[in-house]
Amino acid sequence: MSGPALVILAAGRARRFGAVKPLAPIGPNNEAVIDLIASDAIAAGFDHLVLVINNETGPEIRAHVAATWPSNLHVSFATQDQALGTVHAVLCAQDFVEPTAPFAVSNADDLYGYEAMRLLADHLGTHASNALIGFHLSGALVGNDPVTRGVCVVDGEHLVSITERRNVTHRGEEFISDDGLEPRFLEADGLVSMNLWGFAPAMWGVLNQAMSLATSASEESEVLLPVAVEDMIEGKFKLTDEALRDVRVLATESRCVGVTHPGDLVIVQEEINKLIRSGLRPASCFATLP
Repeated sequence: MSGPALVILAAGRARRFGAVKPLAPIGPNNEAVIDLIASDAIAAGFDHLVLVINNETGPEIRAHVAATWPSNLHVSFATQDQALGTVHAVLCAQDFVEPTAPFAVSNADDLYGYEAMRLLADHLGTHASNALIGFHLSGALVGNDPVTRGVCVVDGEHLVSITERRNVTHRGEEFISDDGLEPRFLEADGLVSMNLWGFAPAMWGVLNQAMSLATSASEESEVLLPVAVEDMIEGKFKLTDEALRDVRVLATESRCVGVTHPGDLVIVQEEINKLIRSGLRPASCFATLP
């Protein structure tokens, strides 16, 4: 294998959406979100996809992959049997990832685009160090329903902190977060995290520490990946390598479109069609495979 592994977090319950979000049809031929994510990842240089699923919706995702993905893809399935957060979800994939190799993590309901995936794959191939793909807030919202976004504070190219801002919407040229925090008005070109990470191999130790220290982890008190990364930056974990605290933020001009609310589906479908018409996305999945 020449490229890194991508861990795709597909174990969410998606109660607000009312269906299996990774299987939401957004492509021109009813391709699912997870189909386009996988296609972009493979084209960008990832060569092993590890899907973290749950016992409830996992069988449907497995069946979809078996029926629609090319048989020569290197795909593994890991099961998260308890909804303890994204740190726990990533750790469920640990046995499927080469322990001495860097790896990436993504959501299963956000379409990051080929360029963002390529930026991350190239970084892991040359640096094998921690990184976060930063999207401009103006390119990370779909529709008018409120969403949550991780607003990043960056020093040069280095991540300082991530603040989860809730009820983020846009009204014309203004981007507003009605969550009681300040500032209420957010910068359109500010960088936000959409949970597209690259990690050095030693991050497995950090994630295991995050879970072991979270003695009250539950569905109501999940251990979240951005929080664990910020805790690491602030020196709350014992590190085998202090360089882990240096998380490079790779800014991209790509637009990240995701399905959060049922009403987003039509909007995202049109976004995908626009990208295909403009030549920025192939008209079919896995077009780079022989």
